[in-house]
Amino acid sequence: MRVAFASEPAYPDRPNEDFIGATADAVVLLDGASIPPGITSACSHSVRWYSHTLGSTLLAEMTQSAGPLPELLAQGIKHVTSLHDFTCDLTHGGSPSATVIMLRQTADHLDWLVLGDSTLILDTRTPNPMVICDDRLEQVAAPHRTRLDSLPGGTPEHAEARRQYVETLGQYRNRDGGFWVASTDPLAADQAFTGTIPTDGICAAALLTDGAADAVNRYRLTTWRRLLGTLAQDGPAELIRQVREAERSDPRGERWPRSKPHDDATAAYCCPSEGVLGDPVEALASGFRDEFERA
Repeated sequence: MRVAFASEPAYPDRPNEDFIGATADAVVLLDGASIPPGITSACSHSVRWYSHTLGSTLLAEMTQSAGPLPELLAQGIKHVTSLHDFTCDLTHGGSPSATVIMLRQTADHLDWLVLGDSTLILDTRTPNPMVICDDRLEQVAAPHRTRLDSLPGGTPEHAEARRQYVETLGQYRNRDGGFWVASTDPLAADQAFTGTIPTDGICAAALLTDGAADAVNRYRLTTWRRLLGTLAQDGPAELIRQVREAERSDPRGERWPRSKPHDDATAAYCCPSEGVLGDPVEALASGFRDEFERA
């Protein structure tokens, strides 16, 4: 599997809490959940430590085992929890957490897992690619965003509203009726979206943290089909550049209300092994033709 990826922190002087890693047969993407000022945690470890430790653990597991992806995720969460359950109070709701995407290629199929609001795109040779995103966070969050979205970014009022918003969402994390992410409870892996698809039906895949998927979801800069074209022709860094340009044009969130001016952004573009799948460039061209004909 050929993989190209780019990752950029929200700000140059802050750590990137995303994780991206790949082998010849597997890709893992995590988006660590930032903790805003004013929220305390009983865990002494950073969000970056959590996302990078879990991400590297999952990648190692996927190269050593052909087990079901939810099982590997549960094992990975359990392992990382064991690294700090004697030094940190992991019963506290502020323990670090992350979304997870896992993609694994075998000789004749692709296995995938999505937990949290990162986005997996599978180019299935049809006009509309398959887009998988766990939207349970958005369903829970929408009713609580009204005040936050009404305030201009960069103000003390907006910062306080964001703190209250994140604290409120913490009450819904990893519980029935709420949303699920990787944190301290391995049972969260059972809540992931999963699937298997024959490799001869896929010509490419893309993995995006929400900071990169905002190109479509928030800023409406493009469509999923055209986003795949950008990744194939210009590379993941170009997609992130376009997102940053949109964000810089609206620093206070007046056109596009949001929690923070910038977010960590990571994008990966994968072409499964040559000879297994068809030509991704031709598939993209076919998709563009179909999109043009529908317009």
